Amino acid sequence: MNSSIDSLQWRYAVKKFDATKLLSETKIDLLKEAFNLTATSYGLQPIKLVVVHNKELQENLVAHSYNQQQVAQASHLLVLCIETDISEAYIRNYFNLIKKIRNTSDEILMPFQDSLISSFSKMSGEEKKAWAIKQAYLALGNLLTVCALEKIDACPMEGFIPSKYDELLGIEDMNLTSVLVLPVGYRAVDDFFATLPKVRKPLATVIIER
Repeated sequence: MNSSIDSLQWRYAVKKFDATKLLSETKIDLLKEAFNLTATSYGLQPIKLVVVHNKELQENLVAHSYNQQQVAQASHLLVLCIETDISEAYIRNYFNLIKKIRNTSDEILMPFQDSLISSFSKMSGEEKKAWAIKQAYLALGNLLTVCALEKIDACPMEGFIPSKYDELLGIEDMNLTSVLVLPVGYRAVDDFFATLPKVRKPLATVIIER
């Protein structure tokens, strides 16, 4: 079988991590790079990653994660956050970065920049938030795939209280809010779920050929 498929078959949502096993800095750096290389709509990257490697903080976050112990057990806790204000200044900063890196002319960049500024100016705060959250899910999917390929165990989570996370992580004043949580590390040898067959619909029922 293809090695990529083997890795995806190996992956599962870990229910119990081995708290004694830690990811190397090399592995964490790889996940940081993978996060940053995730495709996002228009390339605007309205997302940031908080990397938590502090057992006391992880344990404090369990109470705001509906008591999911993986948050404390994991080697590291990755918290995916979104920008709370996609402003005109934010968009202009992005295009300034394009110009700096690619030396693209204003003649090419300005029409696209102005079009995005116009589009986002017509969106409500909730619409911008919904758009940004979609980008966070793209990053989560990318991270899960990279984790599988690197034999890093993970457990994607939506079940937590963002306002409490924001407070404990100190990001309330950074125009950020947490939207997804990803504990990463190594599965415990006694995690019963690691040995269960993966449950997926038959391929023929989810693929439509035309």
